[in-house]
Amino acid sequence: MTKADFVALKQAVEELHDCEASYVTSQHVRESLAGKPVWDGAVAVFGVSGHLAATTCYAWSVEEPGSNERVTYAVLHYAPIQSARDAVRASLALRLRTT
Repeated sequence: MTKADFVALKQAVEELHDCEASYVTSQHVRESLAGKPVWDGAVAVFGVSGHLAATTCYAWSVEEPGSNERVTYAVLHYAPIQSARDAVRASLALRLRTT
């Protein structure tokens, strides 16, 4: 990820969740479904302040298949989301349910 990527993710976290965000670290997440990879990439972990329910947010962006547009995800850390991997899994489940 480039510095511009981190800045865009930070802005997304702050705008989507109406809080202040500060970058903490990145975690590599790899997920597969039925033996096929469905996600393999870095998830930025942000500390958040000013949010009523969470102190951490996981954020990443992906290019939509067949498009040049990027979709940004910013998932807060509170039940049932307890890790970057949980955040990715939840977004994948939601995406599969809506397609």
